[in-house]
Amino acid sequence: MTKTMRSTAMAVLLSFSSSFIVAPVHAAIVSTEEAVVMHQQQDRSELKQFFDREDIAKALQAHGVSPEVAKARVDSMTEEEAQKLAAHIDNAPAGAGILGILFTVFIVLLVTDILGLTKVFPFTRSVR
Repeated sequence: MTKTMRSTAMAVLLSFSSSFIVAPVHAAIVSTEEAVVMHQQQDRSELKQFFDREDIAKALQAHGVSPEVAKARVDSMTEEEAQKLAAHIDNAPAGAGILGILFTVFIVLLVTDILGLTKVFPFTRSVR
């Protein structure tokens, strides 16, 4: 072999061998509590993203509720309520369940008004 063929062969071998170098992977055990917290945070972030949608924001504003207030309500929900609402939104058929979702949000807002946690609707009286 000539000197240029050897150097070309070496360059090709080096380029192939460098493409197979893999960075080390670090794995750790995730506790059940950490997994549950990550899932709950994901549910809340999905709900907040849902209220960022233009059609949902318009529908909420038509009922007198701003998307910011709805997001604040999501923050004040219990973990179980947030999980149920996120599951309901995920399972709803596209476009068909918007009234049900808005009704659910309305009920949540109404209950928090009655409990005295917020004051969105003027027709409610707080229990406190």
